[in-house]
Amino acid sequence: MADRIFPPISPVTQVPKVTPQVQKQTQKTKPTVNFQEILERKIGSEIKISAHAQKRMAERGINLSAGEINGIREAVTKAQTKGCKDSLVVLDRVVLVVSVENKTVITAVDAASMKENVFTNIDSAVFVPNN
Repeated sequence: MADRIFPPISPVTQVPKVTPQVQKQTQKTKPTVNFQEILERKIGSEIKISAHAQKRMAERGINLSAGEINGIREAVTKAQTKGCKDSLVVLDRVVLVVSVENKTVITAVDAASMKENVFTNIDSAVFVPNN
């Protein structure tokens, strides 16, 4: 068996006590922004009305209030978050077919004409609550 050689043990030297410096972390407070605001900035919030929809609205005497337009905008935003492409947006007195991808109202139908229509090529329906 081989003898092991150990290095000489040096006397213990006093190590100066070092106190760690505490770094002050400056927290930058970010303004709170909700998800809806971020989403609207990214996708935009303008709703367009196609020439066909404008014609149908004029024929049927449909005038949208600011509250209804805001409801349509919110419906389109909800439909976009779900990945919808063409949606039926149902208000109290009007039904709209909206291209969610283009944020464009394709056609509008008033309550009196709803019974006569079949809505095709839609993948979703969004009901707008009465404000």
